Amino acid sequence: MTIEEKLKTTIRDVADFPKPGILFKDITPLLEDPALCNEIAECLVVPFRTEPVHAIVGVESRGFLFGMLMAQKLNIPFIPVRKAGKLPYKTISCSYDLEYGSATVEMHINSIKKDWKVIVHDDLLATGGTAAAAAELILMQDAQIAGFSFLVELAFLEGAHRLSHFQKNVHSLIRY
Repeated sequence: MTIEEKLKTTIRDVADFPKPGILFKDITPLLEDPALCNEIAECLVVPFRTEPVHAIVGVESRGFLFGMLMAQKLNIPFIPVRKAGKLPYKTISCSYDLEYGSATVEMHINSIKKDWKVIVHDDLLATGGTAAAAAELILMQDAQIAGFSFLVELAFLEGAHRLSHFQKNVHSLIRY
């Protein structure tokens, strides 16, 4: 069975979450299978094994789950990007628009070194707003975007197109 087939049979659809009309892709059943988690992490790093990459940025909160595993497999630092006010040290921030309102994400200042090549990882790519904000944080620190990594992509929302402004290297294990 391919990784895509395994994901399709394991990811749970939850209707009307977090609000009516939304079909939520719940990845928590994946976390109950350690062997599958390891296989997912291996598949996520494949596109980046031949490139010099200096760090993985994981987006709160589900991006932490496999982002950390990716960083371990590549033997590079893992750097969290969190909602405003959640990190304890000095931060830089980037605000972005949501469908209804706006949000702000932050990263510890100087977590990323100048000229580093950094992967942005999150569990799901929808419109690309949060990943784009994480990319902006990386660019603010004079580093480069090595690529974007996602477990799931909702292709009909065209988030990969939005992210191509930063880097055309956008990878997802499964697309809906």
